[in-house]
Amino acid sequence: MAASGDNDAFPWHLGIFDAHCHPTDNLNSLRKIPGMRAKVLTVMATRSQDQSLVAEAADEFGVVQTDAIHADTDWSQEQKIVPAFGWHPWFSHQLYDESQYEGRLSLSQSEKAHHYRRILAPAPKDETWLQTLPDPSPLGRFLQETETFLEKYPVALIGEVGLDRSFRIPEPWGPAEAEKRDASVTAGGRESRKLSPFRVSIDHQKEILLAQLRLAGRLQRAASVHGVQAHGHVYDTLAESWKGHENQVTSQRERKRTASAISRNAQPVEEESQSDKESNVERPFPPRLCLHSYSGSADAVSRYLAPAVPCDVFFSFSSAVNSWADDGSGKVEASVKAVPDGNILVESDLDTAGENMDAALEEVVRKICKLKGWSLDDGVSQLGHNWRRFVFGHS
Repeated sequence: MAASGDNDAFPWHLGIFDAHCHPTDNLNSLRKIPGMRAKVLTVMATRSQDQSLVAEAADEFGVVQTDAIHADTDWSQEQKIVPAFGWHPWFSHQLYDESQYEGRLSLSQSEKAHHYRRILAPAPKDETWLQTLPDPSPLGRFLQETETFLEKYPVALIGEVGLDRSFRIPEPWGPAEAEKRDASVTAGGRESRKLSPFRVSIDHQKEILLAQLRLAGRLQRAASVHGVQAHGHVYDTLAESWKGHENQVTSQRERKRTASAISRNAQPVEEESQSDKESNVERPFPPRLCLHSYSGSADAVSRYLAPAVPCDVFFSFSSAVNSWADDGSGKVEASVKAVPDGNILVESDLDTAGENMDAALEEVVRKICKLKGWSLDDGVSQLGHNWRRFVFGHS
């Protein structure tokens, strides 16, 4: 296959699929979605304020289940969204485990302060400042609401979820700032507010992530996973979710013994595979997951693709978040080359739909095709095949 050139015409007609984006963060841009050249956007929720917005966007522009079943369906311009519902680690402090508070669905002011002191590092001492933070919501209720969304939208994913060791929670809104904020921007984000010195403990983030992974497993939905300065923690948490469910890997000695038995016309003893044993067992991890805007090392890719890993792992790249090297020999480029052709995805990770999102997708597709030595036609076809397999479980 001939590698793509920088001036080759871009094959939008073959279908470009954005594996991860946030257009509901800027509501004015949603009207641009039907006019986009991208085929389908996988739209992520992140916090309480945007779960219903993602659902509303799916009501208007969503891919319906009957169409998603067929790999060669030519979706209309009105079918442009696959929704994802989830709670991002940047907002993990706003959820609490109600079992620690006798199942209460709201916290008193003293309990709210206790919650934040327990999960933030360093522990805040200013009681007045603590009370300016959002009133936290019960994790169980969020999971119930998410399950309702997933049942309503049979092709929906879990996302965006994950771990992040770099972020700090923003300072609360002041009265003057609140009056000046752009009403078209979905509430709850940072919106240029100053960052506080406080980070959310990785243990609390893991608790929120594992709960969502269990939901994804129970409903057999794919998940889009965020990981920043926490690649080891992300892998360890995912491995914890599938512990005891690993694929059975036959050793070289066992394979030789089986081959020898077959050559003697004997009937080898077949051990029941782990997947067979658990065919009727609820699994606490998603069947497929995507490490979005993957920034881990090329060496770490192989850990996720080990034969024992019991779910399909995809790696997505963007032009907006990933740090590409000018000479094409950086860390991201090495990771792209390390990911098998069938496990790579593209995304914009932008919060505004329209021409900029299309341009970001074209840019990252061209980068990946060049690194992989693909022609644009072959690369776009491969990426579309991968996206369908990630989202729907088949191509």
